[in-house]
Amino acid sequence: MCFALITPALMAGAWVDRARFGWVVGFCALWGLIVYAPVAHWVWGGGWLATKFGTMDFAGGIVVHTTAGISALVVAMLLGKRAGFPKTLMLPHSPSLTMAGAALLWVGWFGFNGGSALAANDDAASAIINTHVAACVAALVWLAIEKVSVGKPTSVGFATGAIAGLATVTPAAGYIAPGAAMLFGALAAVVCYPMIQIVKQRLEIDDSLDVFAVHGVGGMLGSVLLAAFISESFGGIGYAQGMDLARQLVAQIAGVGIVALWSAFATVVCALMVSMVIPMRVTEDEEREGLDITSHGERAWEMD
Repeated sequence: MCFALITPALMAGAWVDRARFGWVVGFCALWGLIVYAPVAHWVWGGGWLATKFGTMDFAGGIVVHTTAGISALVVAMLLGKRAGFPKTLMLPHSPSLTMAGAALLWVGWFGFNGGSALAANDDAASAIINTHVAACVAALVWLAIEKVSVGKPTSVGFATGAIAGLATVTPAAGYIAPGAAMLFGALAAVVCYPMIQIVKQRLEIDDSLDVFAVHGVGGMLGSVLLAAFISESFGGIGYAQGMDLARQLVAQIAGVGIVALWSAFATVVCALMVSMVIPMRVTEDEEREGLDITSHGERAWEMD
């Protein structure tokens, strides 16, 4: 249930400043029933993706991050861009709060991935270690990329890189060795960093918090990499009976592909169904004034 709650919360970051609160509540409730719940049972607990294909997902690279990332992108496209995007530079409100939030998320991820072992045992410890080292490496590689590409490493970049590493290692956290987890983290930064530029600059899709580029792409990347690094040759737990690299790779790609397609289709259906009752987007005046006031009647900071 914790996973079911946090997955829509991931999506909501893609729609800031323009989604109507009532629509978000209705959509997330419907989405949890139509998208998240079926996918969770397809992959975990002997679901058909696991039994028929052999798809593996330790803690939610497919169930959580693929569904949330794809759905976030779809809704961002349905809602449209914020006023001024992409010409106006829209920086984070507070890098210090971003870092504090990332720190809380990082620690919480130990429960997210470690808890997926369903016991306080060696598997949980291994998952927590892999989670930590992947995030560390991803954050450092992200800073290096920022230094080379824009000249300055940033705190927001550090936080974004860490989260990319966390998302990427999630599907494999309990299956791989720490050395492989470090590689997962490095690849997370190398792949997710340019994906942000592609989504926002080339495609001009206003995914406000880069949910697709970081969580979605990271989760899908880790789910596919799992096929190779679960091998005992790389220190992993080894393939299940009857599986090898080729079969596991097909199983992971099939799982990611099927879930991505279902998430996209069902998200459009859920979004449009709820919009028939509650409009998706706030008015231009409400967006200009800010949703803190127009939707909730309060401000983050009262400076008067």
